[in-house]
Amino acid sequence: MDALDRKILTELQLDGRLTITELAARVKLSVSPCHRRLRDLEREGAIRGYRAVVDPSAVGLDFEAVVFATLRWEAPDTVSAFEEAVAAVPHVTQAQRLFGEPDYLLRVATTDLAAFQQLYDQQLARLPGVERLTSTLVMKHVVADRPLPT
Repeated sequence: MDALDRKILTELQLDGRLTITELAARVKLSVSPCHRRLRDLEREGAIRGYRAVVDPSAVGLDFEAVVFATLRWEAPDTVSAFEEAVAAVPHVTQAQRLFGEPDYLLRVATTDLAAFQQLYDQQLARLPGVERLTSTLVMKHVVADRPLPT
């Protein structure tokens, strides 16, 4: 990956809806070489996809919590069972496995505190292998959806 590829990635992270003509102009390439580079970045997996970034408030998901999960390591399939079950919970917007304790960090978006409590009690606390959940509420986003450095 060279400097032009990095510039293409930077521009697309800022605006994923750029036309190939607009992208080529921003990175100072003609359309054909820019298009080739873009397709190569997609084929190589540097660009995994394109999507809209939705404002949670616009869809009524004004409440966000961070939940830390510590698992009981009682069976060899504990991790896979937990990960499969957590992936099926739509209100979990991110789930990351961590080194050390806790084992997982989950970002959860709901409409309000009551909805979060219901989700916590009825789904999160019942995930396979859960020994302990600890949660904290998000007060505000200081840095959100920042493009990756290129």
